[in-house]
Amino acid sequence: MGSRANGAAAERLTSTSNGRGPVDKEVDFANYFCTYAFLYHQKEMLSDRVRMDAYYNSVFQNKHHFIGKTVLDVGTGSGILAIWSAQAGAKKVYAVEATKMAEHARALVKSNNLQDVVEVIEGSIEDITLPEKVDVIISEWMGYFLLRESMFDSVICARDRWLKPNGVMYPSHARMWLAPIRSGLSDHKMEDYEGAMDDWQGFLKETEAYYGVNMSVLTKPFSEEQKKYYLQTSLWNSLHPNQVVGNPAILKEIDCSKVTVEDILKVEASISSLVTKEETRLCGFGGWFDVHFKGSEENPAECDVELTTAPSQDDGTHWGQQVFLLQPPVHVNEGDEILVNFSMTRADDNHRLMKVDLGHSIKQSSGKMLPRVENKFFIE
Repeated sequence: MGSRANGAAAERLTSTSNGRGPVDKEVDFANYFCTYAFLYHQKEMLSDRVRMDAYYNSVFQNKHHFIGKTVLDVGTGSGILAIWSAQAGAKKVYAVEATKMAEHARALVKSNNLQDVVEVIEGSIEDITLPEKVDVIISEWMGYFLLRESMFDSVICARDRWLKPNGVMYPSHARMWLAPIRSGLSDHKMEDYEGAMDDWQGFLKETEAYYGVNMSVLTKPFSEEQKKYYLQTSLWNSLHPNQVVGNPAILKEIDCSKVTVEDILKVEASISSLVTKEETRLCGFGGWFDVHFKGSEENPAECDVELTTAPSQDDGTHWGQQVFLLQPPVHVNEGDEILVNFSMTRADDNHRLMKVDLGHSIKQSSGKMLPRVENKFFIE
């Protein structure tokens, strides 16, 4: 569980089918897969109680999906989902892991006396072969803001290759959310950017004074570089519910049993949110996701379990929320309507990262429409 490292094989195209050529497997492994080969990273995810409880409850409160069944765990990581599946009554579990974490998973399975049920297979899901179709596919594939890391591609591949027609997906459904927020981070990040530009101006003066070279021609590209780093890169943050200043809206709903890779290459939505706070600042937007374990229409879960990464006043999840900051923040009031156009696609140079176009306008409660603002962000 928790290895998002079982992702696309070398032959999968960047952004799946965007014509940019195949991903280099060694580069992809170095940039992404190898992170999940370390126990410290597995420990971080295994210590996420919200995450762990949701998966544990979804398995043990829906044993009818596992008793006597064949299960495939995609990206097994430490192997805990495979172990739970076996403990819930599965007759056979295939635990697939792309990294050397497979060795630790195999040891953990054996130490829990489940080696006769759980078979750990080291390899990518696109490359391995199973001797049979499975009744259940279980995986913890979700990245930041759900789709970062693109591991869901591999789960879809596993579903299309190995899931029986009446099989079930764990989780079965997912949703992406966006809401207007207030945050002091907006001011801090602008201060950081301005500090970087002040430092640059000092650098220019010193370089010309001491070495006789005027480097001011590089000011514009340096500014663009710093803007991307400080102002356009979305932030991981743990938001408090009080920081949400308007109604959350759904950006995307996914049925894991039916969605295709093509369906998730681009997430587009036009949404609106009513401001619910009096005299506050709109500092940006917060994004999160939830997943559900509902089974299928033909084979429903007895207990529908939800895992949410929404802002929480208690301990949240390791996913937190993705924050897209606005510069400058604007004052809004209760009853104002924020109209948002959202578009998220995969980054040109790394199919596991994302780029976001986020435009918004504000219709004040008085009826006055404020000018539209367009922003670009990067989820890295």
